[in-house]
Amino acid sequence: MALSRARNRDGRMDYWPGFVDAMSTLLLVIIFLLSVFMLAQFFLTREISGRDTALSRLNAQVAELTELLAMERAGKRTLQDTLAALQDNLNDTESERDRLRSMLNAGAGAADEAGGRINSLTDQLDAEKQLSQRALSQVELLNQQIAALRRQIAALEDALDASEQRDRQSQAKIADLGKRLNVALAAKVQELSRYRSDFFGRLREILSQRSDVRVVGDRFVFQAEVLFGSGSDEINAEGRTEMTKLADAIKQLEAEIPPEINWVLRVDGHTDKRPINSTRFKSNWELSAARAISVVQFLIAQGVSANRLVAAGFADNQPLEQGDDEATLARNRRIELKLTER
Repeated sequence: MALSRARNRDGRMDYWPGFVDAMSTLLLVIIFLLSVFMLAQFFLTREISGRDTALSRLNAQVAELTELLAMERAGKRTLQDTLAALQDNLNDTESERDRLRSMLNAGAGAADEAGGRINSLTDQLDAEKQLSQRALSQVELLNQQIAALRRQIAALEDALDASEQRDRQSQAKIADLGKRLNVALAAKVQELSRYRSDFFGRLREILSQRSDVRVVGDRFVFQAEVLFGSGSDEINAEGRTEMTKLADAIKQLEAEIPPEINWVLRVDGHTDKRPINSTRFKSNWELSAARAISVVQFLIAQGVSANRLVAAGFADNQPLEQGDDEATLARNRRIELKLTER
């Protein structure tokens, strides 16, 4: 059967339909891969954007805490300098006290003066000691605050590491999802392509004796005169015979294709470029659409599921050939059938 489909009427091999099938399959695969790539890029960009925002906030907090730590260290150094100065004053005071005690021992007359001086210096020394103690307390407090800041910085660094780890995991998951989706889509494309090839083979067998029905790319083309009279959208008797054969092939295909494959048969109406002169149709747009709808309605009446059919009118905007001679105009007046995805 496959060999008979691959031969034309004069017996020569016809490789063109197979080449067209292969090219259409390759095009569908490329389109699906591009769609998946764009979807993965969209989710990846949104995930990375959220991570970058969180990372910016954490960096800002680290910078703020670093600045506070620098300020605390500067304050600590100031207090340490003050403490050193107080210690020097304390040493000087103790030296002065020793000198006065020596003077006290040396002369009774200077004893009272030295005693008062000693008392004064002792009070001053006590005050200096209290001030030194307060400075030591402030230094200890600063050390505690610095330790707390260091713990906060360490916690922020841990949070940053965890965020980066989650980001890497998310990217890996997205990449894996893209691969699995690519495999699934490729399988669906291959399966639909196989059924499309079977459908085309059946139509070739059914219509092999007709010279006015052609294969153009991935479509079957019926000349308008096969189905309709001039300026009419009513299918004639010969057209109903051919459409009945087509409906039987479509119903067989419906029973074979799995329900998860979302396919449709698109019926496209085309006219030539001559303006229509009819009271029923105001333009070629209306005529082309009405003819496509008539074919769809006939197929539905023959038992084809309505949700598997699409009607479209193109008027004279997509001619097969350019020219004004009658033969060219006749070839451009046509009904095209294309099995595709919804």
